[in-house]
Amino acid sequence: MTIRFNPGDLVRARGREWIALPSASEDLLVLRPLSGSEMEIVHLAPALEALPVEPAHFDLPSEGPLALQAIAALLSDALRLSLRRGAGPFRSAAHLTFEPRAYQLVPLLMALRQPVPRLLIADDVGIGKTIEAGLILREWIDRGEIDRFAVLCPPHLVEQWTEELKERFGIDTVAVTASSAKRLERGLAASQTLFDANPHTVVSLDYIKAERRRDAFARACPNFVIVDEAHACVGTKQGSKQQRYDLLSDLAADKERALIMLTATPHSGDEEAFARLLALIDPSFASMQFEDQAYRQRLARHFVQRRRRDLEEGGWDDERVFPKHNTREFPYDLDSASRDFHESVIDYCLGVVEKAGEGRRERRLALWGTLALMRCVGSSPAAAASALRTRASNEAERIEAQVYDEDGDDEDAVDLEPALPAGETVASFETEGDPALKGLIETAERLRKARDPKLEALVDLLKPLINKGAKPVVFCRYIATADHVAAHLRKVFPKHDVQAVTGQLTSEERRDRVEAMGETEQRLLVATDCLSEGINLQQVFDAVIHYDLSWNPTRHQQREGRVNRYGQSAPEVYSAMMYATDSAIDGAVLEVVIRKAEAIRKATGVTVPLPDEHGPVTDALMSAMIRLRGRKDPRQMTLDLVSDEGEKLMESRWRDAEENERKSRARFAQNAMKPEEVRPEWDRASTLLGNAADAQTFVAAAMKRFDAPLEARPKYTAAHVADLARPLRERLFEKGLQDEERLSLSEPASAGTAFLSRAHPLTATLAEALLEGALDPQSMPDLGIGRRGAWPTRAVDKRTLVALLRLRFQLTVHGKTQHLLLAEEASLVAIADGAIVATGLEARALLAAEATRDLADIARERMVERAATELPALMEGVIAAHVRDRAAALAEDHGRVRQATAGLAGTPSRVTVEPVLPPDVIGLFTLIPEQN
Repeated sequence: MTIRFNPGDLVRARGREWIALPSASEDLLVLRPLSGSEMEIVHLAPALEALPVEPAHFDLPSEGPLALQAIAALLSDALRLSLRRGAGPFRSAAHLTFEPRAYQLVPLLMALRQPVPRLLIADDVGIGKTIEAGLILREWIDRGEIDRFAVLCPPHLVEQWTEELKERFGIDTVAVTASSAKRLERGLAASQTLFDANPHTVVSLDYIKAERRRDAFARACPNFVIVDEAHACVGTKQGSKQQRYDLLSDLAADKERALIMLTATPHSGDEEAFARLLALIDPSFASMQFEDQAYRQRLARHFVQRRRRDLEEGGWDDERVFPKHNTREFPYDLDSASRDFHESVIDYCLGVVEKAGEGRRERRLALWGTLALMRCVGSSPAAAASALRTRASNEAERIEAQVYDEDGDDEDAVDLEPALPAGETVASFETEGDPALKGLIETAERLRKARDPKLEALVDLLKPLINKGAKPVVFCRYIATADHVAAHLRKVFPKHDVQAVTGQLTSEERRDRVEAMGETEQRLLVATDCLSEGINLQQVFDAVIHYDLSWNPTRHQQREGRVNRYGQSAPEVYSAMMYATDSAIDGAVLEVVIRKAEAIRKATGVTVPLPDEHGPVTDALMSAMIRLRGRKDPRQMTLDLVSDEGEKLMESRWRDAEENERKSRARFAQNAMKPEEVRPEWDRASTLLGNAADAQTFVAAAMKRFDAPLEARPKYTAAHVADLARPLRERLFEKGLQDEERLSLSEPASAGTAFLSRAHPLTATLAEALLEGALDPQSMPDLGIGRRGAWPTRAVDKRTLVALLRLRFQLTVHGKTQHLLLAEEASLVAIADGAIVATGLEARALLAAEATRDLADIARERMVERAATELPALMEGVIAAHVRDRAAALAEDHGRVRQATAGLAGTPSRVTVEPVLPPDVIGLFTLIPEQN
């Protein structure tokens, strides 16, 4: 007869004891060793075992070492910190390597209120959308809701996602890109896709959007999908965005599929694109009936959008989450040679536009090419020379995207110098004799080698910042400029590690170069906009210099957002915007774009992108450039080059953008949850499991116990892993720790260190080793961790027993489907005269109270034996009642969390909690009142 085991039952099989875990099959047992960790889980079929699988019992040992007071407290902490299947409503809390902020829990609570989560998270840059999505994903995994998922993101974000999920959430994923897919598909069965073989994937949108791949992915796609940069998937034009949208539409059509979409720019003025984005949540949202109260209430269940100001002013920022942002403008003057070169290029470009013909397309292409060349001239002589020598392109849309710094499909081309306008090439002056163009090239080459007033201004800006200890990133628009600037700064700052990161490097090379810089104390990075997205710089750098003005204001936000974001360890970050006071090129951009966008940002708290219709922008920039020129030419005033209405139309577009943003914030502000409703629930869960402070106290005590105490260094705490006993050292090396591990005891962690949390490998390994050494002394015989003990203390006035318990519960989640989960909790119970006198932290304080003296061996043995004889009655009485009370309290906690967002959704899933009796008695200690 086969015995049926439920999650939490104790089982004896293969000569040892196990805890039964939830299993998807009645014929298969999933078991975790009673004295082991989650890494040692096995699957076995009882019918195939040589010896029968039987129920087991867990008893205190009748012999073995007796625990001293310090060891008992250490064992208590080890039990709490080793548990990975928390019983509280936030099961994900046990697996996080960071301490989430209260505001980051709001999307998680919203998701918990939905049978199938469908969310659009549109928080500002740097708030932590990746963390918010990761919290939902981790929770759904730990609740047993999913075992497969996919993250869809632009190709340059794939590696960042794989690292974030691993480092912050302990989730291993497989990156699926154009370069990795063929390797992953090798050896698969004909009927199997790589998504069948790899349940956890991070997928490049550009790889998967192609029709032949899209259909196959839609068939094999998991029921939990995260989409990053979702706004880049809903353009209304044909092409790449349409392919991405077709893919997402196919995925969203399955109502049982969870869909978490992330974007910092959900509504950029394109109403149709915004409607398509909302329709992915629910087709009915495409109507955008924002004046309908019922519509807005329904949408609010799925849409969260917060500015940094909302968090800082709304009571969410109870600790310093974001650094202070110190911004400034840094104007400088051109010298006469540079001014003359700018004027000559403008003259040349105006001539090109004049000769472009009467066709609308030809004239517009000439204008875009003109602006592109002027951008290079304003950037550096090196970029100007490169552009002047580059063969012209007839790809009008590509030139337009380059001019206005749009996010394109080809991220590696974001910093290439653009082509010459309207077909003018180097070959043309060589064969036909174009002295004007030849002269411009010669001038650019000469200026590249001469004194550069812009570079001198940069050095003047950097020196005081560097003297304050700042670690700057200098953002340039073009590769040639970045290389030019980096070469000069290496000469000026010879003691600094000066590196250039541009699109000439692969994404892996960029990431490796940035990480390597974190090892140097004096560092200075020169980068193009290939780094404005995709690689977070907040642990390595704390200042941003806009060497080149971006012509799309959101680029400035993206650049600064690499360092000014959640996780920045510096209390203050700096940013500075450079521009030439006497440059018509910089002046036009400031007047038409930058100043207008900044005014809107100050009014609404949001940086808005350029209007999608670029015609008025182009006209306004050309008109302003001509008007701001230092040299007057009557011919300019008669050329019919641009629309007279350009600047007026731009003013109108900016007014519309500001009004739309005000309306958007009024409609979608997330006010349904308050900090006081969110934070206490998470704090309750972390108290039960042990938070970072508990982990740090435990690690310090454990390392000292093992004769390898932590060492406080000026900028980090050193853990001397190499000094530990061989069994522990080998375990830690297997988890990637070094001989000396650099730890941070506070968040955010600085470069080259790791935050010491409860999920850090050092904490987890030490806790598991101590617990294993106590439960199975043969596994680590040198530890001598006793589970019984007795000592006198002034903390009690009567004889008190402290029982260290591992409670087990069966959690049943009732929703569209029903899930049975095992949950565990560490509990300390202090008992005197047959009644519980303290639990939790109060009982922990009693256990940690210093012993006043040693007992004689015979007295200690007598006390330990007496406690053992009293234990059975206590287990059936007050301890069993305590376990049932905890089950009832946990059920109430689960219910309350789901009600915390009562106004946001329909009927949430329900959780019932059943205790598994008897609990495991990990330790039993007798406290004897000290006689004064």
